Amino acid sequence: MTQTAIPFLFLRGGSSRGPYMNRADLPADRETLARVLIAMVGSGHPLNIDGIGGGNAVTTKVAMLSRSDDDWADIDYFFAQVSVEDRTVDFKPTCGNILSGVGPAALEMDLIDATEGETTVRIRAVNTGARVVATVQTSSDGVIYDGEAMIDGVPGTAAPVALQFMDTVGGATGAFLPTGNLVDTFNDIDVTCMDVAMPMVIARADAFGLTGYESVAELNENRAFFANMEAVRIMAGEAMGGADVAGSVTPKFGLIAPARNGGTVAARYFMPWTAHPTMAVTGAQCLASCVLTPGTVADGLAIRSNDRPAKIALEHPVGTIDVLVDYDLTADGIDLRSAGLVRTARLLARGEVMIPRDIWSGT
Repeated sequence: MTQTAIPFLFLRGGSSRGPYMNRADLPADRETLARVLIAMVGSGHPLNIDGIGGGNAVTTKVAMLSRSDDDWADIDYFFAQVSVEDRTVDFKPTCGNILSGVGPAALEMDLIDATEGETTVRIRAVNTGARVVATVQTSSDGVIYDGEAMIDGVPGTAAPVALQFMDTVGGATGAFLPTGNLVDTFNDIDVTCMDVAMPMVIARADAFGLTGYESVAELNENRAFFANMEAVRIMAGEAMGGADVAGSVTPKFGLIAPARNGGTVAARYFMPWTAHPTMAVTGAQCLASCVLTPGTVADGLAIRSNDRPAKIALEHPVGTIDVLVDYDLTADGIDLRSAGLVRTARLLARGEVMIPRDIWSGT
């Protein structure tokens, strides 16, 4: 046999999708693992024609699951972002949309037992150390996928997956404000560098001559903006303590503008070399935290809520995502206790994905 068969589940998690795999079925060393994931996804072609990727950064993500040895967690979630075209894998970030499918996938893999009505799955995000509690709708027959929950960017309705994120501050950099400043200036652009669930560089859209309401296509066609944004992102990333920022998908970049459809602010999120078609779950938490923190680039864009927890509605290219943030104001900004969101997930397929044996023999 000239190919190696690896078991996998194929799920949509939030507004992303990809293979969910048992970590024990994959190579232990990162170098071989990266080669396997590149072959699996078909990285190196804009359509991922020789793999199961979808030709977009939101469809070239991989979740690897295992029972956790952590005293708190049930499941360890190890994430990989595979590039569409340049045959690289980034193990630094995590993905909150794909995380939406971790609970259902763990149940489907029999890594955790289902309970009647709903099942609580405590998840440790291996890449960042974040802790997340997922509540999945279940019955005696297993995971329930049909329901009435809707999320913008995904057609139809499905069963809700409630996510409560904890310990998200400073997961990648060790600090809420990695540069120590509420506002920094790079290339004459004011930004807030913040690490909540995902390290991000956040700017006002008008600083780049944009409205903040541009479509994904309009943003992706604006190569002058991307060149300027990438230069700022690299400088800011280095100031945040990052190494090889130019070759990494982190820190991510976000733009904010006044809301125009009843939300808190309008937001655009970048992955970072293309615009996200909707909004990342991790990025939404960081953007919401920026909005709530006095003295950031968000000052003057929205009326801050005095509610605890506060609901921050982020308007993205195809709708809105709500983040429920439990926090206290402090002298240094905010003390973030947790952030909650509701997403949906659906099992799309199960089987074996085939990898050329000369890449990995399976032993």
